[in-house]
Amino acid sequence: ATGKQHEQKMLDICQRNAMTLIGPNCSGFLTRTYKGKFAGIIPSQAGAAVDFISGSGATVDYVMELATTRGLSFGNVVNLGNSVQVGVEEMVAMCDEHFSPDSARILMLYMESVKQPALLLHHARSLASKGCVIVGIKAGVTTAGQRAAASHTGAMASSDTAVQALFEKAGIIRVASRAELIDVACVLAVSRGRIVRQRACVITAAGGPGVMLLGELNRQGWQLPVLSDTTQRKIRAVLPPEAAVGNPIDCLPSRNAAQIGAILQILADAETDDIDIIAVVSGDSGMSDNTGIYREIQEAMAHHPLPILPVLSPVVSSRDKIAAFAASGSVYFTDEVALARALGQISNTPAPEAAVTLTSGYDRETVAHLLATGRETVLPPETVHAVLSAAGFSLPDQCVVTERTTLDEACRQTGYPLVMKAIGPLHKTDAGGVRLGIGSAKAAAAAWDELTAIPDARGVLVQPMVAGLEVIIGATREAGFGHLLMFGLGGIHAEVFNDTAFCLAPASGDESRRMIRRIRSFPVVEGVRGQAGMSIEHLSDSIERLGRLVTDFPQIAAIDLNPIKGIGDNLVIVDARILLDRSEAA
Repeated sequence: ATGKQHEQKMLDICQRNAMTLIGPNCSGFLTRTYKGKFAGIIPSQAGAAVDFISGSGATVDYVMELATTRGLSFGNVVNLGNSVQVGVEEMVAMCDEHFSPDSARILMLYMESVKQPALLLHHARSLASKGCVIVGIKAGVTTAGQRAAASHTGAMASSDTAVQALFEKAGIIRVASRAELIDVACVLAVSRGRIVRQRACVITAAGGPGVMLLGELNRQGWQLPVLSDTTQRKIRAVLPPEAAVGNPIDCLPSRNAAQIGAILQILADAETDDIDIIAVVSGDSGMSDNTGIYREIQEAMAHHPLPILPVLSPVVSSRDKIAAFAASGSVYFTDEVALARALGQISNTPAPEAAVTLTSGYDRETVAHLLATGRETVLPPETVHAVLSAAGFSLPDQCVVTERTTLDEACRQTGYPLVMKAIGPLHKTDAGGVRLGIGSAKAAAAAWDELTAIPDARGVLVQPMVAGLEVIIGATREAGFGHLLMFGLGGIHAEVFNDTAFCLAPASGDESRRMIRRIRSFPVVEGVRGQAGMSIEHLSDSIERLGRLVTDFPQIAAIDLNPIKGIGDNLVIVDARILLDRSEAA
């Protein structure tokens, strides 16, 4: 209790005097001109490649202990302790607001909770536009938000889905461990920012590590372009006849400093347009002195037109030499697979982008009027149809039938074969509320009797049969984050296969297309083995449209377009539900 009283007094003093209170209960902080840390190491490397904001003091110490042995230098380091006044999000905002040409271009984050998602998103995007790349850990399990139990989308969004979607939209490279945090920061320190293309050249003196590096690069989507004939001829003149020179370049254990230096220079002269990074895997065969090899690598890291990423694995036999390498401010990696994974984490996390405002076929005023009418929580089918039509979605003709006497005329207008669905039950398929392929008036009458006998049924929906693939596009509101958009296989398979991708609304065209391509069954959606697929642009437009709709109307608690069905551009929403929370103002 006494400690809490002191904490409150400190907070009152700071607020009265427009001061910022870090912590309390933290181990201090570092800037480029002030070192006020009470525990743990104070890094001594020259430079300030990385700034670090952490919700945990112990994590700061553990990360810096390991990172400094890897040559990573730090500028501003803040751990927030109790976060009684400011949290990680406010510190990110402060970094953004005070960003200058001298600021670090890499910002590391450690978070145990995301209390202000919108603030983090805004300033992370702003920092990205200024050339700063953020890599972060979000530790712990988040509490599930306020999801509607009636929503397929809500049921398939895990407790961590919103955080992952936030990081992706903000362009934050998310990692899972301290080791990954350091590996990604080391790559960024060498590459001086994001790596857009994915083309590597590998120089190795050991077969096994080289093979493992190549395998992981391939899994991460990286390519190893074959070097030009001229480049291969020049490298072959430097190495023994049995060496491989196409890419990877296997220098053999007999390699020496002069050979490594010559190869790096040959690549600098001829291959900078065709490769994006050079990874150098250096062991300690005992056949040459690693001191000279390390010196050549350091010289290339400082002056080569391409990023040079060294893997120096003999951390015992070459311990002193590696320590000197790192002390001079050169970063290195201890594991080739970890390097490849870090490259993948960077290249597979796109920079943030703004969503495009829809103009074609999106009638915001009509949607607002429709959603303001009535007090239902679950919108009736005719209102759902009208809302989606006004928002510009493709829908089949349909008839709402609440009296048996109007069934025959509705079926005649729709045309056989047709579909009949019970109106009332939220999960119609689970309740046995769907009849497909009805081909006659007699079959329609029998379906009417069966469907209206289902509890809570208050009529039927009559629609034409639609052939083709089925996908689901949905949205559910996550407390504090806004709406999560979802794409995946549709119909009865939505929750069985759980093959889905998520994004925070609103979504740009590129974000929408990435969602579609991210699901495992994308080849089926695209069309595989001669089978017709769906238009990716049409699906992308539907995701953008839905993102705009739920962003403009936050009272939509959940919405499922399930399934969207058809082939090519002929895609229609054959079933949909909208759930409202009218406590949310539009």
